[in-house]
Amino acid sequence: MSSRRKILYAGAALSAGLAGAGAFWWQSGRQAMSSAALAADPFWGLALETPDGAPFKISSLAGQPLLLNFWATWCPPCVEELPLLNRFHLAQLSRGWRVLGLAVDQPSAVRAWLAKSPLDFPVAMAGLGGTELSKSLGNVSGGLPFSVVFSASGAVLQRRMGKLSADDLAAWALLA
Repeated sequence: MSSRRKILYAGAALSAGLAGAGAFWWQSGRQAMSSAALAADPFWGLALETPDGAPFKISSLAGQPLLLNFWATWCPPCVEELPLLNRFHLAQLSRGWRVLGLAVDQPSAVRAWLAKSPLDFPVAMAGLGGTELSKSLGNVSGGLPFSVVFSASGAVLQRRMGKLSADDLAAWALLA
């Protein structure tokens, strides 16, 4: 192997190592959010409405582990996983966990769905902007369902695109 090729390989390896170290530093810095940083994070400052039009502030859930789920009434995997999320909510509530459903839908459709299948956890309307909000939280494709797990300090612990399983939720329950 020529010395020129060795230098190119060494440069590429060094660049990859620095990129990895930088990504680790950036991610660890985001996970150690102070309460001031948490308050300044746009997600935690959101004020949405419930399907009935009542105000709902995301900040009311700060300081507790949170499972955030983006869903819609027209999304079959979304509505299939909602009973599982409701059972998780009921089982983990005493441990401090909170669940929030953000509906990427019309309020009338969500009200009708909830009238038939009530949930014990809060639901807020993300509306058409919900896709962009989910993208800002790591949902690259903008698809549904999409879930994000936050620690009590507000750090993102897990993200999951697609329908959740009982195993996913059991593993997540151990995170907080």
